Amino acid sequence: MKMKKYGAAFGGSMWMLLAPAMAFASVESSLMAVQSKLINTVLPLVGILGLVFAAFSFFTGSQNARSHLILAIMGAVVGFGAPSIIEFVQTLIH
Repeated sequence: MKMKKYGAAFGGSMWMLLAPAMAFASVESSLMAVQSKLINTVLPLVGILGLVFAAFSFFTGSQNARSHLILAIMGAVVGFGAPSIIEFVQTLIH
């Protein structure tokens, strides 16, 4: 019973600490943060993982290794070039 009481007190105190920050947060800044995290972290990581998979496929002698390598290189170009591509499209729109 004591754990529930302490858990509720902890949850309530965390809510009171975080509620003002959420009140001042805007949807646009949150979306920009998610976009930034995707572009700068996730896409290059996916590109590297694709290259690792293609290299593994190549070294194991898979018949599809060439197509894996081509697709991995295309994915890496998109992944590492995503910030530049998005910036270019945004300048075209504005």
